[in-house]
Amino acid sequence: MSGKIILVTGGARSGKSVFAEQYAENNAGPIAYIATAQIYDEEMKERVAIHQSRRPAHWLTFEAPYEADKAVAQAGQQAETVLFDCLTLYTTNLMLAPDAPAERESRHEYVMNEIIKLLAAAKSINKTVIFVTNEIGMGIVPDNAMAREYRDLAGIANQKVAALADEVYLVVSGIAVEIKARALHQEVAKSHG
Repeated sequence: MSGKIILVTGGARSGKSVFAEQYAENNAGPIAYIATAQIYDEEMKERVAIHQSRRPAHWLTFEAPYEADKAVAQAGQQAETVLFDCLTLYTTNLMLAPDAPAERESRHEYVMNEIIKLLAAAKSINKTVIFVTNEIGMGIVPDNAMAREYRDLAGIANQKVAALADEVYLVVSGIAVEIKARALHQEVAKSHG
């Protein structure tokens, strides 16, 4: 099986995780789920429980609030499909990590380096890797610097994954719309080259 990268993006409660889970189920072989959420309050605990209740018991689960590249590499040794849920929570974790630099520019570089390591790991395992992320930059401009930085970093991280992805889906109101297919992208590039 040849590896491929899939990006599933959308707003909160858009159905993106359900779509990604169904996509994973349609692939042959074992599935690994990489969870990035950290539980800090009751509401997040409820969200995690909903995700867990949907996952089949036979899926392998890896908790990776940090160093997700290592989790992807490990998952790739045991599964044919790796579902990473989600990139935006992982970006939050990196921004607020104990070893994240305090200065904005250094923190930006730190987060992007971790995202690049994650993508390198995803490519190197030569499996299907599905990234779930939130499309958070389509709303109002946040009212504080940290929230704006987060919005910007999440947007840049999404762009990096989308650039590498073979397929990108936008999920709106439970409906997935394919917005990038590698084959189509390559044909267009050839015709303009």
